[in-house]
Amino acid sequence: MKGYGQYCPIAKAAEIFAERWTPLVLRELAAGSRHFNDLRRGVPLMSSSLLSQRLKRLEVEGVIERRPAETGHGGEYVLTAAGRELEPLIRMMGDWGARWVRSRLAADDLDAGLLMWDMRRRVRPEQFPARRVVVGFEFLNEVKNRRRWWLVSEGSAVDLCMTDPGYEVDLFILTDVHTMTAVWAGDLRLGQAIASGHLEVQGPNRLKAKLGSWFGLSPFAAIKDQRA
Repeated sequence: MKGYGQYCPIAKAAEIFAERWTPLVLRELAAGSRHFNDLRRGVPLMSSSLLSQRLKRLEVEGVIERRPAETGHGGEYVLTAAGRELEPLIRMMGDWGARWVRSRLAADDLDAGLLMWDMRRRVRPEQFPARRVVVGFEFLNEVKNRRRWWLVSEGSAVDLCMTDPGYEVDLFILTDVHTMTAVWAGDLRLGQAIASGHLEVQGPNRLKAKLGSWFGLSPFAAIKDQRA
């Protein structure tokens, strides 16, 4: 990216932060993603080569650092002190976006994979029994390889599976991506979605009663749309 040719600190910061895709990469890092493949899942339309370029730039600028992975396989990316100072700015951008340019949830803004990845991060496994609990999702009108998803909640860990993990499903949710996104974003209450018939939950009543408190909502769900 060509610089702005100004000494102004705002211009210098914008040369790094405002480069295309970089705010979303930083959003993923601030949300806890550390591995390259996890970052890719948070920005699915970004090519691997471009993601590598952005990560290298952020590393050169001292915003992130690459460390050996704790598992010993590959490396992981973490925010430095400079990077962590950007977290309030990222949150403020999200707050402002939810308030003034909130998505209308048009088809171009909907992505089943990104929705499930975001939902996984907000799941509260302590709301369900301590044993393994599997929640299956089927999105109507999605292509075959993106129609079914599984969230596996066990202890304090939650995994997202794109293929059948082979466990018994405790709750099964049948809906469409638009409805589930609207619930996640706080634009539609779970009870309203169920009452309308656009979202069906199958499973034991004791688990169904906990569903809303289990998967949580977007961190921006409580912000009201202020547009006229």
